[in-house]
Amino acid sequence: MKRTRVARLGAGLLAASLVAGACGSDDGGQAATGNTIDSEVKDALSGSATTAATTATTAEVPTSMEEWEALWAEQRAAVVARAEAEGWGKSADGNTVTGPAGFTIDLSACPAGWSDTEGLTDTTIKIGQAIAQSGTFADYGNFARGIQTIFDHYASEGMFTDSEGKDRSVDYVTKDDGYDSARTIPVVDELLDSEKAFAIWTLGSPSTLKVYDKINQRCVPHPLAMTAHPAWGDPVHHPWTTGAPNPAYSTEAVLWGGFIEDRIDSEFGGQVTVASLVMNNDFGKVYDQTFKTYIEESEILRGKVEYVTETIEAQAPTVKDPMTTLASKNPDIFIAMVAATPCTQAIIEAAENGMQQNVKYLFQPQTCSGVSFIGKDKVGGDGAAGEGWWIVSPGFKDFKDANLAEDPFVAWGRGLLEEQGIDPDTTSKLGEGFGPYGWVMAQSLIIAGQLEGGLTRTNLMLALRSFDMTGAHQVPGIRLQMNGNEDGYLNEGSQLLQFDSAGQEWVPKGEVIDLNGRSQNCQFDQAAGICVAY
Repeated sequence: MKRTRVARLGAGLLAASLVAGACGSDDGGQAATGNTIDSEVKDALSGSATTAATTATTAEVPTSMEEWEALWAEQRAAVVARAEAEGWGKSADGNTVTGPAGFTIDLSACPAGWSDTEGLTDTTIKIGQAIAQSGTFADYGNFARGIQTIFDHYASEGMFTDSEGKDRSVDYVTKDDGYDSARTIPVVDELLDSEKAFAIWTLGSPSTLKVYDKINQRCVPHPLAMTAHPAWGDPVHHPWTTGAPNPAYSTEAVLWGGFIEDRIDSEFGGQVTVASLVMNNDFGKVYDQTFKTYIEESEILRGKVEYVTETIEAQAPTVKDPMTTLASKNPDIFIAMVAATPCTQAIIEAAENGMQQNVKYLFQPQTCSGVSFIGKDKVGGDGAAGEGWWIVSPGFKDFKDANLAEDPFVAWGRGLLEEQGIDPDTTSKLGEGFGPYGWVMAQSLIIAGQLEGGLTRTNLMLALRSFDMTGAHQVPGIRLQMNGNEDGYLNEGSQLLQFDSAGQEWVPKGEVIDLNGRSQNCQFDQAAGICVAY
């Protein structure tokens, strides 16, 4: 694993060689508790690092979809060639799968009657999805519409034809769980036992934590969980689960800490009050715990930060009361550690209770990237309520951004959505489903199909664990890559943005931060609520 230190980037934003969670290793390299931030992170954020990160790719960015497709074909072929050269695949007795960088799966532990091809027919691939299509998280259900669109396109092009000559389309079965983990459990049981899905997708940290043990025990692919909880970076103990194509929430929290370190003396006179609205579940808690730990571990921030929080439930109808309480603390910085509707509600409340005018920095979380949650169609009026907010973005191109209208991938994706009768301006989540999720999954299915034996569950996991491609949905400079047991995180890149309400756009305020390969894998202890690095 690379352990490169990173120096200042862009407009003062600091990056670091990060742990993926409130966890890390001590100077002796031993696994530590969930209350330790990696010492190299502290060194980098204290300004002692001298080596700058590589923040942009030196290769020319394709300028047409033909060029993008040619590049992707080369990159897929390179993964397949590596698999052949390194001898990945199932053992002769069928009991073990070996893959990149020490990655293995013990198939002898799979349940009796398990099949590597369950969910496949000669013409279809059944992928099951538990997703919110109702409640405060309903907008995330639009991921599925974007995903279905790119699946249908690649199927029509014959791209899912595997090395065994099976020409398939994707039977994408979505079921509403309303972002309620109690509903997710029976939905996943139905997908496992009745639908007999080839692979299963889930959305949300609380929901995924409830079912990922079971899905792994059943030896069913659980790709690209729609949550950036650091727990999914665990290829050793949960080989069938991979996380979202986003940087981990804990990475984001560390970057917030670095942002404050860089400004606490020059802008706040050595003392700062940070207020956070925290969602009261496993998602919000990982933000809160990592950020709190970072403050405690930082030589620059320790004893200089007053950190105040208010919590809300995921389905809370309003955030008015907790936001009013936080405004009364007169914070210097506000961070929304929430998702979905509460993101917009926090913006509206901040404009009404004086926080927008009086708080120097207000942050939205990456879960609410894009214009959908902050645009004038949501916050009302001329959109001025969104003016000046900041975000540590995952680097996704927003299909709703008029400035990207000529981008070949955005134009292509918007066109395909429109062909399906879907208005791409409805929500940014359509583009996120099409790009980060749908595109990565489609490419993984294509790669898996070209491995020895054609498309199988184990080949899909090998394709995901060795994924190494350039996504056109990302801003240049962020590479999507996993590498077996050495690197369990697909995307470790970010970019600092600030919202311009007049232009209704997020404007870059620093260089792209590419921390590829630097987050540590970790095993999540659900009982203790901590992630232990390895």
